[in-house]
Amino acid sequence: MIVGEIRRYLRDNTSIRVSRSLRDTAYKALSAKERLMNQNSKEPTLDEIAAEMGVSRREVSAALDAIVDPVSLYEPVYHDGGDAIFVMDQVKDEKNIDDSWLEEIAIKEAMKRLNEREKNILKLRFFMGRTQMEIANEIGISQAQVSRLEKNALGHLRKYL
Repeated sequence: MIVGEIRRYLRDNTSIRVSRSLRDTAYKALSAKERLMNQNSKEPTLDEIAAEMGVSRREVSAALDAIVDPVSLYEPVYHDGGDAIFVMDQVKDEKNIDDSWLEEIAIKEAMKRLNEREKNILKLRFFMGRTQMEIANEIGISQAQVSRLEKNALGHLRKYL
């Protein structure tokens, strides 16, 4: 009874909550994987497990990923007696690299030097994904004027960058 209460506490008080149905799917996938390994004497693919269970490959993948215990970024993955290599050392962040935030700051500074009309056109065009025709209709000028203003604004940005 005490072990059951401890398990319930740990299950209910973790930072990541996984639904019971997703966990059940994961455990069914693990048992299907074991059955297929015994039958075929080889590691089954996700497609084979999904076919065995009668669910989609995506569902099996999501369920199996959901029951994996999280790993600390400071977990050592290799140690040769010298400095340890941690998970963090193996993870590369493409989005938040130094160059990207420097470029973002430079673009913001350059945008401050444009007039309001040019800022508005560039914001609508590149940050909101609008076409030149949509911008022209919105601000009440022709598409050719939007094109010309956009070209001039990009020229000014290049000069400031």
